[in-house]
Amino acid sequence: MTVLLFYLALFIGAFVLVKVIRGGMTSQKDFTSLKTVTFGDESAVRPDRAASIISVVVIFVIWGAFTGSKLIPIHVPAPFTGETQFTYTVEAEDGQRDDATIFVRVAPFGEKAEKFEVEPGEGLASNDAVAMTASRSATILFDKNDELKRKSGARVVAINGQEISADGSVDTGDGSVSLSGKGAILFTPSLGMQMNPIWLPAPEKVVERFFEIADEGYQNFTLWEHLGWSLIRVVVGFVLGSIVGIPLGYAMGLSGWFRGWFDPIVEFMRPVPPLALIPLVIIWFGIWETGKIFLLFLAALWIMTIAARAGVSGVNISKIHAAYSLGASKAQIMRHVIVPNSLPEIFTGARVAMGVCWGTVVAAELVAAQKGAGMMIIAASKFQLTDIVIMGIVLIGIIGYGIDILMRKAENWLVPWKGRS
Repeated sequence: MTVLLFYLALFIGAFVLVKVIRGGMTSQKDFTSLKTVTFGDESAVRPDRAASIISVVVIFVIWGAFTGSKLIPIHVPAPFTGETQFTYTVEAEDGQRDDATIFVRVAPFGEKAEKFEVEPGEGLASNDAVAMTASRSATILFDKNDELKRKSGARVVAINGQEISADGSVDTGDGSVSLSGKGAILFTPSLGMQMNPIWLPAPEKVVERFFEIADEGYQNFTLWEHLGWSLIRVVVGFVLGSIVGIPLGYAMGLSGWFRGWFDPIVEFMRPVPPLALIPLVIIWFGIWETGKIFLLFLAALWIMTIAARAGVSGVNISKIHAAYSLGASKAQIMRHVIVPNSLPEIFTGARVAMGVCWGTVVAAELVAAQKGAGMMIIAASKFQLTDIVIMGIVLIGIIGYGIDILMRKAENWLVPWKGRS
């Protein structure tokens, strides 16, 4: 919730700042600016490059602020580390009381908490020492070296002079103290708002890991081999899905028989996530490359089928009537009217299908893969190497975004008539 509010505040602040800066600038003079109605008109909405740049910067600022990154000057409060202490008061069944001090040493994330000793002091209760790691809790058996024992009815009644009950807690300034169900002391250092690196490492740690793996490789293969194999699997699965799905979609869009025959199959399989098919794929094709390619083939097949069918069904009927009136044959109508007018829908479906294939490749490489970006992510997650996991996710996203840009460029080049009547 804190991250969401922080992001929302930065979004509003950036929006207002850009609006103020642009307030005195010359208004845009092009076709879009001459339109009398622009609200709700998609052709009048263009991506604001300033917003895109600020959006990426904001994400990195939030990432760095909540991970204590050295690249970001401003950080949210960090968990407590260092040395602290608090005093507890123990009471025996006969009403005798005594005080003792617990000395605590909290090590930063990723560092080992070295044990240490303190002088026990004099009296019925003895001082204790505990070493722990940030954002973790420690259970302190205070009576381990005390004369007053819990099994004899002794209990902790106050922390730093403040009374404490079995269901209460006391703030010590550097943490909080509560009691367990058996009367032991539970100390939790202040958590702050920064993330534990095992959950989310700082951006520079991910970059360092990228250069390390790019230089040394991971799991007996170079980084480029991992990414290359994932890309090959995705492309092969996508191409096979397109080769089958596009003709099938055309047939369903042009023939009532084909549509009636295949519509139940397509509509049944479309909502089934590819991940649910992994057990069947293993049974049918084994654990090697064929199974992975088939899973990606299915991920692309139904999307491309529906896109081609929608493209055919969306052709303006007046264009077909005009072609017939000019004496065009069915083959000519197919070539010069239906195919060109359906290509925009097919390209849109292709972009969606490629995104789904990239999302599925990680699951496909769950099945006994020796190389691949998904395999690298999964292997790293088993050892809680979050920096490698995030690095793999970022690389998959960058490559997927790059492919999407290439497909947009290809669409603009191959289908220049998109959006025109």
